[in-house]
Amino acid sequence: MLSRTLLCVAVASGSTCALADTVWLKNGDRLTGTITVYDGGKLMLTTDYGGAIPIDMTKVKTLESNQQLLVKQGNDHTDHNTVSKALQPADEGKVILANGTAPQTIDLASIQQIMKPRPLIQDFTWKGNVDAAMDFKRAENDTDDYNVAFKTSARHGLWRHTGDGEYNREKEDGSTNTNNWNAEYALDRFFTDHWFWQGRFNYKHDNVEDLARQRQIGTGPGYQFWDDELGAFSLGSLINNTSYKYSDGTSDSFYSVSMKWDYNRYLIGKTFELFTTGELGRPLSNVADYSLDAEVGVRYKVTDWASLNVKYEKDLITGTQDGNDLDSSRVTAGFGVTW
Repeated sequence: MLSRTLLCVAVASGSTCALADTVWLKNGDRLTGTITVYDGGKLMLTTDYGGAIPIDMTKVKTLESNQQLLVKQGNDHTDHNTVSKALQPADEGKVILANGTAPQTIDLASIQQIMKPRPLIQDFTWKGNVDAAMDFKRAENDTDDYNVAFKTSARHGLWRHTGDGEYNREKEDGSTNTNNWNAEYALDRFFTDHWFWQGRFNYKHDNVEDLARQRQIGTGPGYQFWDDELGAFSLGSLINNTSYKYSDGTSDSFYSVSMKWDYNRYLIGKTFELFTTGELGRPLSNVADYSLDAEVGVRYKVTDWASLNVKYEKDLITGTQDGNDLDSSRVTAGFGVTW
């Protein structure tokens, strides 16, 4: 009985090792884990003993992996993408792309990117982040500044759900200068790998500005340029039913058209993330000239889940009939959680 137990443990251990990816270094070291992405000269290896480890590809001798990976090669003139069923070790500075009956040996130096291929129809995926920033200043003028923002996206097959929100509050010498929050929910239905149709609801509430409430319900087509391990980029065009309510009790209701964008890009082995989201809109009447709600920023990953972030936000509405224009800018720096 004991012998059978030891045999089962040995087989299970051997299976676990066989499933692990392996990176051989030129100095003779060997690392095991899961290859997640290679970009910007850094190969990310996720391990159970050290988390995500960035490895300089110039220090790598060869690789081995049993998972399906998208390998992008390129030079000054052409790009070539290969979905490899596995990576097999080769001579120093080389790796074998195993594709059934036609394995191919390539130079590691020729590889621009390695990532997991992402098909259109897949199992449920969920990702998101929460960013928080606080600033307390005690001087001639005392200032308390708070900012909390979140964004999350869940996808299963042809459907994608996206929600985001933000809360801002700033007090100076006991007087509140900024106090607002907003929330948005969007539902996308994909028809191809790239084209989708979106329905969206957005609400903003401001306790300080003359424009106290904004509400939008919109729908329209969108295009997903890419969505993979290194980031995503999409554009959408919407026809919206929009309403403004002002602090004096007056209100406007009108239709508008807008263009949305959502972009993020991981750099240097997913250590840094550049991101920007926003919406540029124009009313189909004379209520206002145009509106802009946008943010741009960068995140630095401290651990697998923790990050530092800096972002710039702009909220602008110009040309309102009663002169209650909105022009708000904000720079925040803080701590975030990513999943």
